[in-house]
Amino acid sequence: MALTPKNELSREEKRAKQENAQQEALLREVDEAVRQSDAEQFLDRWGKPLFGLLIAGLVAFGGYLYWDSRQEAAMERDSEALVGALDQIQSGNIDSGYDRLEELAGREGGGAAVAAAMMRAGIAEQRGDSEEASTIFKRVADNDSAAPAMRDLARLRDVALNYDSMKSADIIATLKPLAVPGKPYFASAGEFVAHAYLDQGKRAEAGAMFAQIAKDENSPESVRSRARQMAGVLGVDAIEDVDAVLEEQGVQRDEAASENAAAATE
Repeated sequence: MALTPKNELSREEKRAKQENAQQEALLREVDEAVRQSDAEQFLDRWGKPLFGLLIAGLVAFGGYLYWDSRQEAAMERDSEALVGALDQIQSGNIDSGYDRLEELAGREGGGAAVAAAMMRAGIAEQRGDSEEASTIFKRVADNDSAAPAMRDLARLRDVALNYDSMKSADIIATLKPLAVPGKPYFASAGEFVAHAYLDQGKRAEAGAMFAQIAKDENSPESVRSRARQMAGVLGVDAIEDVDAVLEEQGVQRDEAASENAAAATE
């Protein structure tokens, strides 16, 4: 009697294996059919809206690229206009530079338009046209699109231009928000406010303002020196470090004491 090899499958096992393979193939076909049906249903329901969103996104992106290129081109034109005007001004052709800036300065917004306006105001002031300069300064100061520092500068320049014709109360009201330590134009605005206080006879307020300026390390030394002297005249001590002040003035403490003693004996 012949023995069946151990690795040879019986007829029943072969049949069962074949049936399993057929079932797996059928399940795969059914699964693919279900997936395809789900995809078709999804596309039937959401295909058009998704396609519309895709088109809208592409249009928006294209619009942004177009807008960005236009903005960049406009910035280049504005820069060229400013540079061209500066070249004319530096060459002594002030009127030509003034005219070149007219279109750019007349636009709404900040940045180059504000810079052009401030340059035109400076030229108008230099030519003696105070009314035109003041009008431009006021327009920049009221421009919400301009940088706060530029608006403050325009406000300060306008007061400086019209100081003699302004009421002290108006000067204080206009510049007091700028006359705060830490603000970009604190020293200059503070000097105007302090002198306006003096015009009103408010010596204490003026002395306090001069003292603040004198003690502000961020202010120019020339302004601090003037403020220190004015504070002293008004009876306010504005010197925190005597040695530092003497050193800045090139005087040693012993030398200053000797000079004071000599002056006292005379």
